[in-house]
Parts: sequence; C-alpha cells; structure tokens
Amino acid sequence: MKAQIIQIGNSQGVRIPKMMLEETGISGEVELLAVPDGILIRRLRKPRSDWEAQFKTILETEDDTADWVETYGEFERTKWQW
Repeated sequence: MKAQIIQIGNSQGVRIPKMMLEETGISGEVELLAVPDGILIRRLRKPRSDWEAQFKTILETEDDTADWVETYGEFERTKWQW
C-alpha cells in the first residue's frame, strides 16, 4: 500500500488507512523505531500490561511456574533464594 508524506503543522506525517489500523489493532500511543529499511510503527507496550492475564492463568491452573518465569535474569535463576 502506498501513502504520501504530508505536511502537518511544522511536522510531517503519514495518513494510515483505517482498514490497516483495524487489522493491526494499533491505536493511541505508538512506538516509532528507525530500522535499516525505514520506520517501524508498533503498539506501545507498557510494562506489566500483561500481568493481569498471567495472574489469571496462575489462578486457573494453580501453576505458579507459568511462561513468565522464563523472563527471569541471571540473578533470579542463580542467586535468589526461592
């Protein structure tokens, strides 16, 4: 899909078609990253945004070793006393 870079006040921008926004689920605040081929626009991922779902999974399965445990660092794996 082609788009034009347009003037928006003192800045420039790109209009993103509604269909593309709905397909990607992107809305509100986003993160912009410079990549070798251009600019990547992606959802802004807020810290701890998925905790509620993780806790719900733990409660439903009574398993506190859910997938999020894999995100622990070296300290948690080797030095922390569980």
